[in-house]
Amino acid sequence: MAGLVTKTLGRTAERVPGLRRIPIVRLLAIGEIAVLARDHITRLDPGERRRLLVLLRNSHGRPSNLSARQHRELESLIAKLEPRLFAGAAMDKISPVSLPDRVLYGRSSKGRKGSRK
Repeated sequence: MAGLVTKTLGRTAERVPGLRRIPIVRLLAIGEIAVLARDHITRLDPGERRRLLVLLRNSHGRPSNLSARQHRELESLIAKLEPRLFAGAAMDKISPVSLPDRVLYGRSSKGRKGSRK
């Protein structure tokens, strides 16, 4: 199996311009972040993902282009993706040292106990 992976990576590196110049550690980090992104995107069902794309397209990058209802809907969908957790987990993947829990989860509240695992 490892031989197949090595051959596939070698062929890909030959076909994609500039890929040979990127160290394998960076490629692995990019791959891990892509998996994290997929995990966060799949928190939305397919209908919610389509609606998110429609709202983003309609806004043209400016929330003021959306009605108040659409803006609330967009905020709700984005909150469901947990962007803070995604950003913290991505930083944790590429950081050489462990990050504190508050980076991933925010300030601790009285109701939340325990640490991440």
